[in-house]
Amino acid sequence: MEMLYIMIPAVIFLGVVALIFLIWSVKSGQFEDLEGPGHRIFFDDEEK
Repeated sequence: MEMLYIMIPAVIFLGVVALIFLIWSVKSGQFEDLEGPGHRIFFDDEEK
């Protein structure tokens, strides 16, 4: 029972941290182009 007093706040803290990182990644544009890298593999890079 005493372990719940440690585990519940730890889970809430980790959930808040994960939510902060999710919001940060959405605002910084990490999820803007999800299909581009998958299609880019089929094309050769132009060498200069």
